[in-house]
Amino acid sequence: MNTVKIPKKVQDRLVAGLKKYQPIVRKLAERDISEADTVTVCKDMLCDVFGYDKYTELTSEQQIRGTFCDLAVKIGGKVHYLAEIKSAGTSLNNNHLRQAVNYGAHEGIEWVLLTNAIVWKIYRIKFAQPIDWEEVYCFDMATLSSRSGEDLAKLFMLCRESVTTDALHQFHQQAQILNRHVIAEVILSDAVVGALRKEMRRLFAGVKTSDDELRALLTTEVIKRDTLDGDAAKGAKATVKKASNALAKKTLKASATAVEAA
Repeated sequence: MNTVKIPKKVQDRLVAGLKKYQPIVRKLAERDISEADTVTVCKDMLCDVFGYDKYTELTSEQQIRGTFCDLAVKIGGKVHYLAEIKSAGTSLNNNHLRQAVNYGAHEGIEWVLLTNAIVWKIYRIKFAQPIDWEEVYCFDMATLSSRSGEDLAKLFMLCRESVTTDALHQFHQQAQILNRHVIAEVILSDAVVGALRKEMRRLFAGVKTSDDELRALLTTEVIKRDTLDGDAAKGAKATVKKASNALAKKTLKASATAVEAA
C-alpha cells in the first residue's frame, strides 16, 4: 500500500488533518460522546482530512428500506460509500456490520465504512447468495503516523481524489492476489516445484528428489497448515487455476496467430 502515489496537495492535507484530529479522537472514548456527536466528528473528518464537500457530497438522508443510514458519500448522484457510525466508546462488532451490509446490498452499493471515529474499517460487499462481505483493510486514526507512507496511503484510499481513479477497487484486486494463500498455491505449482527440484540438484551434487517428494515436504513442513486449509485456500486455488488457464489460452492463441502469419 505504501507504493500508492499521493499528490503533494493531498498529502499536505492528510498530514494537517492528522495533526488536527488525532488529539480529538484520542479523547473521544474517554468523554463517551453520543453517537450523534460522533457522526458530527466523522463528517468533519471526511471533509477536512478526506476532502469531501460537507454540503454536497456527504448526506445523512440516504433512505433504505424505510430507515436512514448514518452517512453516505454521494458524488454525481451515485453513492460510493455507506458509513455506519457508532459512538466513540463503542467497540465495533459484526452486528453493526450486518446492518451496514444490509443497507448496501439492497441498493447495490459495494463499499461500506464502519467506524466509531477512532477505528475505521473498510468492507466490500460480496453480492452472492447469501450476501457476504470481506474486510479490505482497517486503521486506527489515533495511532497513524504522518511520517509513514503506508499510514498516509491508508487514508488516501478513502479520499475524494481516489474515488475518480477507483483506487480502492484496484487496491482490493491486488490484495486478492498478494496474500499468503495465493502465494502458497503458486509455490506448490508444477513450475515452481520443478524449478526447486532443479535448483536442489544444481546446488547439492548427488542429491536426488522428485517433484512429489518436494511438494509433500512443502505441504507438511514448510508452509503453515492454515495457509492451505479453509475457504480462503480454496479461493486461492481457484484464482491460480483461473489465471493459469487464461495464460494457457493466451499462449495457444498467440501460437495459432503465429502459424497463420507464417
